[in-house]
Amino acid sequence: MRADRLLALLLLLQNRGLMTATELAAELEVSVRTVHRDVEALGAAGVPVRAERGPAGGFRLMDGYRTRLTGLTGAEAGSLFLAGVPGPARELGLGAELTTALLKVQAALPAQLAERTRRIQDRFHLDAPGWFRDSDPVPLLGQVAEAVWEQRPLHAHYRRWSGEVHRELRPLGIVLKGGIWYLAAIAQGAVRTYRISRLLALETGQETFERPAGFDLAGYWADSTRALEASVHTSAARLRLSPRGQKLLPFQFGAVGARALAEAGAPDDEGWVETELPVETERVAVHDLLRLGAEAEVLGPPGLRAALAETVATLARRYAAPGETEPGDA
Repeated sequence: MRADRLLALLLLLQNRGLMTATELAAELEVSVRTVHRDVEALGAAGVPVRAERGPAGGFRLMDGYRTRLTGLTGAEAGSLFLAGVPGPARELGLGAELTTALLKVQAALPAQLAERTRRIQDRFHLDAPGWFRDSDPVPLLGQVAEAVWEQRPLHAHYRRWSGEVHRELRPLGIVLKGGIWYLAAIAQGAVRTYRISRLLALETGQETFERPAGFDLAGYWADSTRALEASVHTSAARLRLSPRGQKLLPFQFGAVGARALAEAGAPDDEGWVETELPVETERVAVHDLLRLGAEAEVLGPPGLRAALAETVATLARRYAAPGETEPGDA
């Protein structure tokens, strides 16, 4: 582990030039004291690291010195597929490998291309989790990832909505969707999806299993996502939307709302449009559609319109000032 860190430190100084101990500690996820010890170790090994004192000081390599230790290990090469999502890479236990791999690639590039990669890193960043939500805690993610890689079965204690169950899983792949980690695994003779944060306990089997021939993780995920949407959206609400409601629809309902807006009819004289929005059960649809407030009117189905009107009337009574009467009550 320390050898990998020393190499990462060396490559950081080679690729970026002068860096403070604090900057190096942040990149390597160690203490400043550890950085000073590692710099001393590099110097003892013959690497010409110069310490520059003062407010603008730090560490740098002697001019002209470059290491050629830029060959990637298997783990480092594999981690490059997660180069755009360093946070999830750390959760998978590949943070150090990814950092070292990127530094090695950068060190091996010609100067012009290396500078281009640095500029891209400075200007583009991918943040996987959605807004206003924290990622699920996934303490067992590393064990799951290891079982996926080594093709070993998992004996899992899992929490479903209906209660806790025990399952034997043959893990096939891991998917990160909106900041949530999912496991695709064979269970009870079929490929199923499990939310990794709901795994309560795991035991990894010693034996190995054969993956199904031709299994395509990306294809499976796309098919299961479409199937989930079809099973969840059992009905459709016919809506009339104000101009502001048209802006709110994709924001509140995501891709489903965006598709509904794209299929909306021509606006009337006031800019309102009509469209159909796939919805879940009536009870869930009432809750979801209330988020649009007065910027939408439910035209149908009649049952959903009546349920929404009843809910709005209940809210009006609840928030009415003492002594006020509703229209028609006098």
